[in-house]
Amino acid sequence: MLITSNTQEFRAGNIAFVPTMGALHKGHASLINQARQLGEKVVVSIFVNPLQFENKSDLEKYPSTPEMDAEIAESAGADVLWLPNTSDIYPGEIKTVEPGPIGNIFEGESRPAHFQGVLTVVKRLFDLVQPHWAIFGEKDYQQLFLIQQMVRELQIPVSVVPGETVRDLDGLAISSRNVRLSEQDRNAALVISRALNSARGMHTLSAKQETLDEALFSEPLFRRDYACIIDEATFELASETTVSKRALVAGWVNGVRLIDNMPMKVSAQ
Repeated sequence: MLITSNTQEFRAGNIAFVPTMGALHKGHASLINQARQLGEKVVVSIFVNPLQFENKSDLEKYPSTPEMDAEIAESAGADVLWLPNTSDIYPGEIKTVEPGPIGNIFEGESRPAHFQGVLTVVKRLFDLVQPHWAIFGEKDYQQLFLIQQMVRELQIPVSVVPGETVRDLDGLAISSRNVRLSEQDRNAALVISRALNSARGMHTLSAKQETLDEALFSEPLFRRDYACIIDEATFELASETTVSKRALVAGWVNGVRLIDNMPMKVSAQ
């Protein structure tokens, strides 16, 4: 596997691209495996983007595991581990990408300017790598939606491919943040996947929402931010007639922010 900061060393051929901020785990490995099925060259980037952090302390606390990252990337099938510097990504005046109204709701409401930072860096990464495919996990579903929207609106010649959420055996969605959870905190965090699975089994939208609410409020250590069911096509709140529904959940356990989502399939009557 080539490890480089120079795009000229690899920018040729059909590239399948997996952008990350490092601290790689099984979720990232799954995305890299998926990329391996698409392109003749798999490029994984590690760049901790300062624009998407609301405060410097969060940026400074972001985990860095470079040796483990290289092992995971190579084992999962990466051909190139690209490690750009901030000056590579932002060499001069930063031209930001605005996410529009959907960037100001749910995660965007709780984390102002977060999605502006995400879209700005993803656009720069696409410009530099020029991939044919880019794989993003469904766990960050609003991020995935906004990146797909940006690609359409700016007519960027890349296919954005969703990667399924990877979960531990206990159901918790895998995240770099999970290492900050104590055993008690982790047990509390499991209320999220339980709530989503319970809601998915309900027959009507109102029953799904009620089940989601009741399950989440049953865990005293979970501090809810939002829990709602949206239309996957528009990101508006779903109605009973919405074809493709998805539940989104976000909140905190002992100061650790956790997000998750799950499609709400139509259950048999």
